[in-house]
Amino acid sequence: MSTLYRPEPVPIDVPAEPAVRLIPLGGLGEIGLNMMLIESGDDIIAVDCGLLFPDDEMPGVDYVIPDFTYLREHRERFRAVVLTHGHEDHIGALSYLLREFDVPVYGTPLTLAIAQHRLQELGVLDRADLRPYAPGDEIRAGGFVVVPIRVTHSIADGIGLAIETPVGTVIHTGDFKLDPRPVDAEQPDYAKFAALGERGVLCLCSDSTNVGRPGRTGSETEVGEALAGRFAQAPGRILVATFASHIHRIQQVLNLAQAGGRKVALLGRSMVANVAVASEMGYLKVPEGLLVSLEDLGGLAARKQAILSTGSQGETHSAVSLIAAGEHKYVEVGPGDLVIFSSRVIPGNERVIGRVINALLRRGAEVLWEDVAFVHVSGHASEDDLKQMMEMTRPRYFMPVHGEYRHLLQHSRLAESVWIAKDRIFLVEDGLGLELSKSGARVLAGYPAGRVFVDGKGIGDVGQVVLRDRQLLAEAGMVVVALTVDKITGSVVAGPEIASRGFVYMKESGELMEEVKQAVREALAARQEPEVIDRELIGAVVRSAVRRFINQRFDRKPVVIPLVLEV
Repeated sequence: MSTLYRPEPVPIDVPAEPAVRLIPLGGLGEIGLNMMLIESGDDIIAVDCGLLFPDDEMPGVDYVIPDFTYLREHRERFRAVVLTHGHEDHIGALSYLLREFDVPVYGTPLTLAIAQHRLQELGVLDRADLRPYAPGDEIRAGGFVVVPIRVTHSIADGIGLAIETPVGTVIHTGDFKLDPRPVDAEQPDYAKFAALGERGVLCLCSDSTNVGRPGRTGSETEVGEALAGRFAQAPGRILVATFASHIHRIQQVLNLAQAGGRKVALLGRSMVANVAVASEMGYLKVPEGLLVSLEDLGGLAARKQAILSTGSQGETHSAVSLIAAGEHKYVEVGPGDLVIFSSRVIPGNERVIGRVINALLRRGAEVLWEDVAFVHVSGHASEDDLKQMMEMTRPRYFMPVHGEYRHLLQHSRLAESVWIAKDRIFLVEDGLGLELSKSGARVLAGYPAGRVFVDGKGIGDVGQVVLRDRQLLAEAGMVVVALTVDKITGSVVAGPEIASRGFVYMKESGELMEEVKQAVREALAARQEPEVIDRELIGAVVRSAVRRFINQRFDRKPVVIPLVLEV
């Protein structure tokens, strides 16, 4: 057994009795890339279709999307996509999916509006069949009946799903927390979850992101109350950096600015777009005359200014980073100004955000972030909330979702500590599937579920070999050796000439380059001439000679590219 909660998987086969299969294509083994297939009989639906933002090990990659191979192999059975909420890690890959599949996409109005903006940018909107739903509606897709259930999260219109299958009800919580005082007063539908538990839940798939945090996740309203004191005390302008999708956080900042007699300018394309969409649809209430342009804001006294901006993760070209560097066209910060990073730090971004915070502090601004002040609360359930979800639904089987392996394992242990028997808890990662039937459950192996890299307009043409080459180039640079040989005798007619990028500065390394050339000449002179002159063999000799020389001299291993021409 590979782990306490995952029996040895068996190969995919035809189920012996009516069954439902839960097949994660992403999101179980990482934070992001969320997509799970629900399969039963002749029908498949997808819950979410998200992307993953690249890390330092993916140089040049724009996005990572799920592998749709299994859907391609069974496209005639693919019935629908059901979205839980509008975050990029749940809807960001939708435009790539809809290029290949003509299936309806269901979501709440706000979720579809955010998705629509992305689809339009990538030229897929015309072929998208977007169908809005509301909590309590019934969505029929093949043999499935899907009922949306209201939950709270760090974006408005968060939804969990009750999926009626031929063998029982599967609950997928989506990303959730149990907020007793949400900004929009729309509490999670506790009664619906409890009623499903009374009737009988086959399997609970529950959000694992905050499983390591004891107690309950704080209310979004508490953040607004904490920020109110900061707004009241700030003598100068206030800049709040947060996620553009966090409509409730944005609402509270707008309310505080209005109460303090401040005007608000928006920074960041996604911030401007989301505020416009959310206010038009009634999810955001913007006081009349509160929003002004940056130019008009600059004409006001600093204590009358507030700025809502994207860039809370310290992105290189974001407005906040430009302001910190003193390079923004309209905004400068200094003593008396307050900058608030009202968001969590996404793992991996700590160093980048730290640089931006340091730069702002050097300019004399006061800076608040999650580590030093209460300026943010999570949108994910902590351990007591997770236990409450299990107690309300009382599932026969439990499968943690949305998290790295450590999160899934901790959540499995938490479920066992509540009352769920360990042989009914299944730790499943991408590429595996959980089959559930009336008689039992088993884990299946063999589902294609790799990561597909998007680089510019290329989808899937960058793989691990290309990424390894990019990493090598980034770490040690490149040396190009060009020479011309006689195609009859193999003797060197011209060269070798050396070019380098990322290895040494050529203009200051003339003597070194001459030594590299001499190493190449000696290696070519020492080789045994074959009867047929082969450019590939000559190139291999050149590559080996340059690598050996550089490794012995510098203990470095740049990429060496020989260019051999024949005359």
